[in-house]
Amino acid sequence: MSQILHYAGCDTCRKARAWLRKHEVVADERAIVEKPPTKAELARWIPASGLPVRKWLNTSGLSYRALGKARIDAMSDAELEDALSKDGKLVKRPVLVHGARVLVGFDAEAYAATFGIKQKKGD
Repeated sequence: MSQILHYAGCDTCRKARAWLRKHEVVADERAIVEKPPTKAELARWIPASGLPVRKWLNTSGLSYRALGKARIDAMSDAELEDALSKDGKLVKRPVLVHGARVLVGFDAEAYAATFGIKQKKGD
């Protein structure tokens, strides 16, 4: 079963959810602000994503700006994971979890590859 962590006010999340519906992919939906990823989930998902923890940061969001770039730059990976687990708005979204595969952000080609769907031009 797939799971997508999203924020209702996020255009990118709306695009990802629309893509899933269009391609008839069933995914449990989880509101990332109300239920951010736990430390245990992040411990599994960050390595599975193939991205460093800093690529999980929503650098254009209010939570990031409130903490400040200098403070974030000074944080260790463990401190960043802790911050991400406490504030869903700090997490780059959407986060799609499908088996051992974890995608951060939305890329139609990556979604298609994850689900074995052949993309049509303009999809």
